[in-house]
Amino acid sequence: MAKVNPDFVKKVTSSVEFNATACMNCGVCSAVCPMEIELLPRKLFRYALLGLEDKVLENTNTIYQCLLCKTCEANCTADVHIAENVRFLRSYISKEIFKL
Repeated sequence: MAKVNPDFVKKVTSSVEFNATACMNCGVCSAVCPMEIELLPRKLFRYALLGLEDKVLENTNTIYQCLLCKTCEANCTADVHIAENVRFLRSYISKEIFKL
């Protein structure tokens, strides 16, 4: 069962680097991904915005598989800065989970 983490919500929503509120969940990002990563970024960003930290962490390997090539970003109809959002999640995981 998914559980909302209020601290995670605060970190995501107060960040200037993470901004996915414009995402329309259209799926173009997933369709053009050269890695054929189905999850990224639409579901992942929704999990983050809702504070579902466990769901985000379940996908840590996927987050690090992203090439940050910005193909998704170049085709995003809502101009979401997808690569920056993925970088934010990587930074969060490195600092908060791996304590690096």
